[in-house]
Amino acid sequence: MNMRIFLFLGLLFGFFAQNCWSQKVFSTDYAHQADLKVFVVDHAHQSDLLVYRVDYAHQVKGNEGLWFFTDYAHQGDKLVFFTDYAHQADLKVYFVDYAHQALWRTSSKKHLMFR
Repeated sequence: MNMRIFLFLGLLFGFFAQNCWSQKVFSTDYAHQADLKVFVVDHAHQSDLLVYRVDYAHQVKGNEGLWFFTDYAHQGDKLVFFTDYAHQADLKVYFVDYAHQALWRTSSKKHLMFR
């Protein structure tokens, strides 16, 4: 009995944890369509978040900076618009070459990627 409760709670927590963060993103064409405005910086030290672009949706893990870009807006958890200027952005990102490099540099902005 205890094992069943433990297993149920584990599955429930896993489902909740997977769905609280949104790392499946769709890039919109217009700022007014977006949940979040993002600027891509030239250097990692200028960013709030180091992002690694994954190839498959199942590779997204929590709010760690692993982003999967969807083909359609309804598939994305967050709609983002990439701005031309840093002062227009809510979040500054730098795209890294390896998944283990993805991380938050400005933890106070983590809430921006919650659903």
